[in-house]
Amino acid sequence: MARVTVEDCVEKVPNRFELVVYAAQRARNISRGEELTIDRDNDKNPVVALREIADETVQLPALRSDLIRSQAREPEPEPVEEEVQDLVPTEQNIFGLQEVSAEEEAADDVRAIEAALTGRARR
Repeated sequence: MARVTVEDCVEKVPNRFELVVYAAQRARNISRGEELTIDRDNDKNPVVALREIADETVQLPALRSDLIRSQAREPEPEPVEEEVQDLVPTEQNIFGLQEVSAEEEAADDVRAIEAALTGRARR
């Protein structure tokens, strides 16, 4: 076939819109590096795809499954671990979300004892 037209391909795929979608998917597959099933003859990928469809050298069900796979949306991966940020800074660790070292806990205990003793001394 020296020159391919949509009319040549409509015999294989009666719906013109479906034909265009199949040819576009095949052209994308060729661009990604899939092997050609016919000689290129200096034609661009969309023309090669139409020629392959007209010559029935590609499997339409395989193209259909490639097309469905390419249009399927994959869910975005969830973040592995996000740091918890304090939106409101507080003096105390009221939710238990912050790491508190043993020295900080001891210093807090000393301050609490000093405050209690100071309060008792004033009485």
